[in-house]
Amino acid sequence: MDDRKTIGLIAGASRLPIIVARNAKAAGYKVICVGLGDVFDENLKSIVDVFYPVPLARPGVWIRKLRRHGVSSTIMVGKVEKKTLYTPFRILKYMPDWRALRIWLVRLKGKDWRPDTLLNAIADELAAGEIILEDSTMYSEKDLADDGTMTKLSPSNSIEADIQFGWAIAKKIGESDIGQAVAVKEKETVAVEAIEGTAEMIKRAGGLCGKGWTLVKTAKPAQDMRFDVPCIGPDTVQSVYDNGGKCIVVEAGKTFVVDKQQTIELADKLGIIIVGR
Repeated sequence: MDDRKTIGLIAGASRLPIIVARNAKAAGYKVICVGLGDVFDENLKSIVDVFYPVPLARPGVWIRKLRRHGVSSTIMVGKVEKKTLYTPFRILKYMPDWRALRIWLVRLKGKDWRPDTLLNAIADELAAGEIILEDSTMYSEKDLADDGTMTKLSPSNSIEADIQFGWAIAKKIGESDIGQAVAVKEKETVAVEAIEGTAEMIKRAGGLCGKGWTLVKTAKPAQDMRFDVPCIGPDTVQSVYDNGGKCIVVEAGKTFVVDKQQTIELADKLGIIIVGR
């Protein structure tokens, strides 16, 4: 007989759901996972206890699969590109169920479609189906950014000035729910993240100002830790390096660092500074 407590996992893209699943299992939980659309990492199937692929726009299916195993408490992590919501004929493409339609036509009626608004509407609909979203970091504190410089290299005085400058801007765009990240150089705003995501913004920043810029990525001032928690990883470090960046600044205790040791080792190898503030 399996006496473990059960936790649900709603998984989008990236390795983050794998890390969260492993942490929950290490904490003694049985993990029941639904993988969204075709974006989830296939390796999840061999890590969680039960896995179901589910349609992206059918939250009713997510609920039924999780409830089948007695799940109520659930973590939702991993990326789903918001720009997919703006594709032509999206209703036909994703074939939404009645819960998705209720999110779009009732819970979001008269509201904006900013990330927090949309995610809170999804959370409310899941709660109506007795699926309660929990703090996504609850089993993963060791995977959050540390306070202070995490790499061998430390910021120079000029980079430190850019950090201070960029931090205030990142918090402003977070407060407005525009994005989480900003690229700065010599106290100039080079690029601001919006719907395209951090990865595309990094490429744009490199094309605009060449080398020596700093990426600042923060949690929102009123960050809901149930979803959309900032995240960096080896891909972020490699992309910053490839596009001429020199420093990555994230919010300590509120930013996932995927494959933390590997991320820091890669940054040291490439001469990229990582700082938690």
